Amino acid sequence: MTKTSGTGLATAALSLGTTLNPLNSSMIAVALVVLRGDFGLDVATVTWVITSFYLTSAAAQPLMGRLADRFGPRRLFTLGMGLVAVTCALAPLSPNFALLCVARVFMGIGTATAYPSAVVMVSALSRAAKVSSTRPLSRIQMANTAGAAVGPVVGGVLVSLVGWQALFLINVPLALAALVAVRRVAPADGPREQGRVGTLVRDSDVPGILAFVGSLVLLLMALLNVAPGYRWLLLAGSVVLGVLFAVRELRFSPPFLDLRLLGRNRPLLLIYVCFAVFNGVYYFAFFGLPQLLQQSAGYSAGVVGVLMLPLAAISVLVTPFAARAIDRYSVRRVLIIGVIALTAASGVLWLLTQSAGVVLVLAVTALMGVPYSMVSIASSQGMYASTRPQDRGVAAGIFQTCRYLGAITATVLIGLFYGTGVTPANWGRMVLVMLLLGAAALVLTLFWRPAKT
Repeated sequence: MTKTSGTGLATAALSLGTTLNPLNSSMIAVALVVLRGDFGLDVATVTWVITSFYLTSAAAQPLMGRLADRFGPRRLFTLGMGLVAVTCALAPLSPNFALLCVARVFMGIGTATAYPSAVVMVSALSRAAKVSSTRPLSRIQMANTAGAAVGPVVGGVLVSLVGWQALFLINVPLALAALVAVRRVAPADGPREQGRVGTLVRDSDVPGILAFVGSLVLLLMALLNVAPGYRWLLLAGSVVLGVLFAVRELRFSPPFLDLRLLGRNRPLLLIYVCFAVFNGVYYFAFFGLPQLLQQSAGYSAGVVGVLMLPLAAISVLVTPFAARAIDRYSVRRVLIIGVIALTAASGVLWLLTQSAGVVLVLAVTALMGVPYSMVSIASSQGMYASTRPQDRGVAAGIFQTCRYLGAITATVLIGLFYGTGVTPANWGRMVLVMLLLGAAALVLTLFWRPAKT
């Protein structure tokens, strides 16, 4: 096997591993009705099979990134894929719904290792192939986009032919394939940290990690309103733990997250905020439009799935071209053009308040896919370029968490706007918010400059 083919296989294996998180976050949605029937659940309870995975994935990404930085990305990636394979082999045997949710938590932890580990390995892969880092990053981004897009389709087929158990079992061969390929062809890790277990645990800043994870989980639970009546209490708890986390990190050495360094790295902070805002705009369309088409325009769920496919399909197709544009014209130019296109595409979505014809819906969803691919790969490359090599794991984890924050915020706002009814008028108000968010993202992008790391 040549070095180039080995690098390509390693990138493919890493891309397969990163696909598992978005794939499992989206395809489970089609199994909710079946799970309710099999376990005798109400609507509120069954959603925990989604919420448990969502919360775990968002909170675990930065932690998995720090572990990849400290103990080696290939080592962590293979451990994560092993955890996914074992968990998904056992999950169909769960005797009750609570254990099924526990399995989803372990799936969230295992799949959360993939993206940060892949980003850490990008440097070695790009050097081996003698290409810029945008090429492997673009392939990883394509895998993430494709995973989220095909999830409902794959899930629907598996549930209808086999049952909800197949949604877990399908991960076993995929995770094992990624594990074996990465073990064989991915760049080897450097020496792992040595020392007594007590010393390693002390230097791991366990209190800081717990405060960070606790604060983020409480914030997400408040946004998702998983405990009705306690939203403000959860939010207050998140703030308290966040303050304790900041105090801890400013005093402890070495910190889990170097807040002083992060505070001085304005390019990285701007990328994070811009990426979160951008995902807020994108998920307004991704989550809000299907409801409009189904409940207001009267399309069936199957037809709506087909109408939404161009959004993801165009994203996957355009990503390689966006990666080449970054190499030719710079990250900043592609990012600015992408955000401008995002804002323009958001404005075009207003046309759906007047008509929901098939041709128009296909056109506007395809149009949204262009800026999504451009901003996604440019933001990813901007994060990569703005981070020191030894911090890229945790930086990539926080980057993914920003995606979740944007998605969850959009979900909450959609609930508020559609609270009075899923109507074209309310969709028009949501488009206005999308335009405002797009303008905010453009301002942030104009201030962004690549960092010297």
